[in-house]
Formats: sequence, C-alpha cells, structure tokens
Amino acid sequence: MKTNIYFFLLISIYSSNFFAQIKDEPFKQATSIKYTLSDELRAAKFKKVVVDYNDIVYVLTDKGLFRDYYESELSKDMFYRLLATKNPVDISIQESTGYLYYLYGDEFLTNAHAGTIYKYIPKNEYNRILVNADDKVLLLGNNKATLFQRTKKLSDHNLPAGKLIDAYVFNKQFYYLTNQAIYRLNGGKWKEIHKGKNLTSITFDTKKIFVGTIDGYYAIDGNSGKIIQQKNNNLPVPVITDIKQVGNQLWFGSDNGGYLKESDGFRYFAGKRWLDTNYVIDITSDSKGDVYFLTKTGLNKVKYLNQTLANKTEKIQDDIRKYHMRFGWVNEIRYQKAGDMKSANSKDNDNDGLWTSLYLGSQVFRYVTTGEKIAKRYVWETFESFERLLTVNPLKGFPSRTFERRGVLDLNDAHAWRPSQEEEWDWKGTTSTDEYIAYLFVASLMDEFIVKTPEEKQRVASFIDAIMTHIIENDYYFVDLDGKPTRWGRWNPEYVNWYPLYVSDRKLNSAHLIAGLQLAYHLTGKKIYKKEAYKMMNKHGYLENIKAPMKDMKKTLDYNHLGDIMGDSWNHSDDEMSFITYYVLEKYAFDNDLRKVYKEVTREHWEMERPEKDGLWEMLTYAVSGDMDKESLMFFLKEFNVDLDRYSTKNSHRKDLEFLPENYRGQTTKKLLYPGEREMHRHNTNPFALDHGGSRMSRLAGDEYLLPYWMARYYKIIE
Repeated sequence: MKTNIYFFLLISIYSSNFFAQIKDEPFKQATSIKYTLSDELRAAKFKKVVVDYNDIVYVLTDKGLFRDYYESELSKDMFYRLLATKNPVDISIQESTGYLYYLYGDEFLTNAHAGTIYKYIPKNEYNRILVNADDKVLLLGNNKATLFQRTKKLSDHNLPAGKLIDAYVFNKQFYYLTNQAIYRLNGGKWKEIHKGKNLTSITFDTKKIFVGTIDGYYAIDGNSGKIIQQKNNNLPVPVITDIKQVGNQLWFGSDNGGYLKESDGFRYFAGKRWLDTNYVIDITSDSKGDVYFLTKTGLNKVKYLNQTLANKTEKIQDDIRKYHMRFGWVNEIRYQKAGDMKSANSKDNDNDGLWTSLYLGSQVFRYVTTGEKIAKRYVWETFESFERLLTVNPLKGFPSRTFERRGVLDLNDAHAWRPSQEEEWDWKGTTSTDEYIAYLFVASLMDEFIVKTPEEKQRVASFIDAIMTHIIENDYYFVDLDGKPTRWGRWNPEYVNWYPLYVSDRKLNSAHLIAGLQLAYHLTGKKIYKKEAYKMMNKHGYLENIKAPMKDMKKTLDYNHLGDIMGDSWNHSDDEMSFITYYVLEKYAFDNDLRKVYKEVTREHWEMERPEKDGLWEMLTYAVSGDMDKESLMFFLKEFNVDLDRYSTKNSHRKDLEFLPENYRGQTTKKLLYPGEREMHRHNTNPFALDHGGSRMSRLAGDEYLLPYWMARYYKIIE
C-alpha cells in the first residue's frame, strides 16, 4: 500500500513539472501598415481599392488612380505616360487572371495581352466595369448594362429595379446588388435570386453567398438564394459596409472598424493601431492573404508576419538596444510627434527599476540558455545602474528611484527630484515597494545564475545588504531625504497589520519583507536577517499574512492611506509585485516547510489570475510550483503586439462580447480580448479594460515579452 501511495505521489509531482516541449514553428501575426499619402491625395475622395496578380495595390480616387510604392506610400500612378494624364471612372480586376482593367469616360482597356484589348464607347454612359474569367466585360451605367466579349459587343440589358449598391463577378457570372435584392445576369436577363432588406454587400464562398446588412450578416445558397445560415448580429459592429471572403476567412468592414470571423468569435481591427479612421468603405486582399481596408481618408493594410518566437524576440531585443536604453535603464519612449521615432526621446519613470528588472531578468535567462556573452554583458551593464541608485544620493542604504543629468528637470516643479552630491546629476526619491521588489529579483537572479568570482558575489551581496540594513535601521521603512517614510516604502508591523487580511497590501508587504530578509541572509550570512525574519513571521504574524488567500480579497473603502483608498479596486500592480516576490521567497526559503507554504501561496494566486493569460505569471508560477497553463503562455507570446506604440482603443460598444457583471477584479468580459484589440500595457494593468485613451505619443520597450520568453526557453517549455 505504501508503495502505491509513493508511486502516485511521484507521478503527481512529476506531472506538475513536466511538459512536452513546444516546437518554435513559424506562425502568422497581424501587424498594421498605414499608407502615407502624397500631397495631391490629402483632400481626395477615396472610392475603391483593388490588387492585381502582381500584388500591386491600386486606389481609385476623384483625383485619379494611385498605387502603392514600397508597401507604405500611395502616389499617382505615372507608369503608363498617356494613362497618367487621365482619370479612370472605374477600375476592376479580372476574375481568375488578376489583370487590371480601366474604364474611362470614352473607352475601356487593359495593359495585359500586349495592350490589344481596348474599346471606344459612347461618352459618359458607363460608370462601372467588371470582367469575368472568360474575358467577358460588363459595363454598367445609369440606364443600361452592356456586355462585351473582349471588344466585341454582345448585348445590352436593362438594369434591375432599385439603386445599385455594388456589382460583382464570381464563377464567371455577374451579380447586381441593391439594398433590397441580389440579381444574377442569366440568359441575357437579370434574375432576382434573393430578396432582402437593408443589404449593403455580398461575398462568395463556393456554393454560398454571405450577405451583409446594416444589422449583421447571413448566408444564402448560391443557386436558390434561400437562407441557409440565419442572421448574426452579435458582431463587434453590426452595421456592415463591406464583406470579403479571403481564402477560408470572412472579413468585414463597418462604420466603426473592421473585423475577422474566427472559430470562437471575432478579431476586431479598429482605432489608430489599425486604421487611419474607422469608417471602412472597401476591402480587398493580395496573394499572401494580407487584407486592405480602404477608408474615406486612407489605405490601411493588415499585414501578416510569418515568424517564429525567436524571430520576434530578436527584433524586440535589437529595438531595445537601439531605442530604449537610458543610462542602463529600459525606458518607455515619448514621441514629440505621434508615432515618429525620429522625434522620440527617453524619459524617466517612477518605476524605472521595476521595468528594467524584467529586462535584466530576460538577459540572465538568455545567457544561461544560450551562453551568449553579449547577454551577460547587458546584465552587468544594467546591474551597474542599479548599484548607482545607492551612490547618487547622500543617504545611507536608501535607493533612489532613478537619476538624470542636471538641467533636464526643473527641481522646483518636478515631484520628488533632488540635486545629487555628484556634480551635474539629480536623483529621484519617494522610492516604493515596486522598486524594492525589483532589487530583490535582480539580486536573486544575479546570485543564482551570473556571479562567479568572490568579487562579483560581494557586489551583489553589498547591494542588498545596504538596502535591507537601511530598512531595519529605520524601523522597517524607506526613509527619504526629509527624514520621513516614503509613501509606499513601508514594512513596519504597525502599518502592515493595520490592514485586514482581505486587503492585499497586508499580504504583499509581508511577503516583500520576508523575501528580502531571506535573500539578505543567504547573500551575507548575517544572523540578524534570519532573526528579524522569524520575529516578523512569529511575533507579528507575517507568515499568516502571506498565507491569506487571494480569493478572500474584497472591496473596501474603509482604509485611507495618505489620501489613497486602499481596497477600492483590484490592484494589478500588486499582482506583478506578488509573482516576482514569490520567485524570491521560494528560492531562498529557510527550510522545506516554508518552501511548501510559498509554493501553495503561489499556486492559489495563479489560479485567480489564469483568465488574464499573462505569460509572466505563467513562467514565474512554473518556476516556483511547477504549475502552468501552456495555452495561456503561447497566447501571450504569439499575440504580444509587434507594434509597441500606445494607441487609443475602444471595445465597450461591441455586440459580440459576453460581458460580466461588475466585479472586484475588474474582469469585464468572459473571454480575454486579443492584445491587438487592447491598449499596449505593462503587467501592472488590468488586461480586461475595454477602453483606453492613448494617443500614440509613447511606446513600450517589450521587456514585458522578453522575460517570459527566455524563462520558457530556459525551463525547456519552448524548444
């Protein structure tokens, strides 16, 4: 019996820590290209977008025909000199061949077939052209339709009743759409195949036709016209302006963005991240499956990058070194002109240390995974910046938030900035727990993976020793230049235990302090750290505080700390600090009993956080307790935005989302939206926030992605 129990226990432990490696295979990720416009297009009226079989993009406007150059710019099509002086009435791509056809006021033509197809026509009688795979050309006017076989006129046809919305060609047949019916040209006559209401667009999929309306879409049989798929108006935006079948995908344009139908919902493309403006008037695609949204004012492309996670990682790492390094800190950059990298400059952040600790951590795991010496160099360069936090100010063991060259800031106005004793430098005070936990995380990673020589070990030990000594000697506070505790640098029992167990600060600050004392004891061997840790755990209840379940945290308005209501809403910064703390807590536990406690604490918190699909929570939890949701990790890594600019987003209007009742955690929807639909944010922000007012005046660095990626590589989750 004992053997069986042991066997199942072993299997349980093994299963929790074992995952089959995920092969890093290429995957497609959407990114956005917004075309710049030549000056003559600034006030143009955009009408139509098509792509020929060479993947040349053409845009018809009231100022002539324009085409793409270098996949990012629209300019007048000047290639055929005679045609460059003429403005087409319409353009069309021939079915099957992909040849471009032009309709002018007095002729139609194509440059294919050595230019042999051209036909003069009565002036200003026609305004639409379509060409099928059999070289039949259909011209539509206000009063009639005329069919040609290449240049030979075949027949004239009256137009169907109702105002033309659009015309189409599919499987060699011509279709005419009004707002109330769909017609097909059959045997020389327009045959009504479907009668509807408020129709706006159609698209074809083998034997079925999808029908867009001002209130959703449905599908009909392509032959009989009978409805075979009932209307769906649970869409991001039900007012459909265009609908397009691209391969096996169904794309929609609306009066408020575009979207793609997927097996489990819709992917929404709206706002400045994807579109210059949200009103989509036309959709087309190219041979690669990339999709073009034409709005009233511009052309936008959803381009699919075919990449591996390794490719993505290399790009983010390179960009950080080129654009985001400030004195060794990894910074969000600020634009002077929206999205213009040439106007960007670095700017300090209150949490420079916290964000940078994620970058340093990523390079630690990169080094121990690959052995790349450049990664180790980056680690030491960044650690030097952390060390300087202690020397750029005159206080003993007090770490500055950050530092800057003198003259950049007005010290009379800038909050928390003070002149350094170092000539030409200023430093920032009011250091908080966010920064403190970064110091612990950095030192623990350096100790575990990087330091080799006695001198290196001493550097890391001295860094933590100075900080923890300051905390102990100042009654468990960070004490600033004014001799007072900082707003958030507080681990004193009087402060910590003032909160009830259902306010997360009590749990978090207790974990912070014990993690720091354990680490300091490990690094220095000084008995005071172990003594103080046990005093806090046994006398002041810090271990019980740490064990307080996250599921018991609840809203309260009863605790006001220096003007801040504590417990008003779920604090996602606390989540970030917690998981980083758990890593340090477990690694430097005094004994196995404590280690088991820390594992269970981590596991319980992770269960609460799983809906957020945060890759860092997944990897830090795995490192501590062996628990992980692989699908969430891969969702995070694959979907992490390629474009790191901060745009405004809006999703609260969407009709396709399943909204949840208001709750303390701030989870607004049952399903987490894709990152491309949300604001670009760090780990300390609620990923379920639906709307955000960003203006594309700043850009994140991507360290949020790098740390979970390299941890996944180190722990062999990703091959």
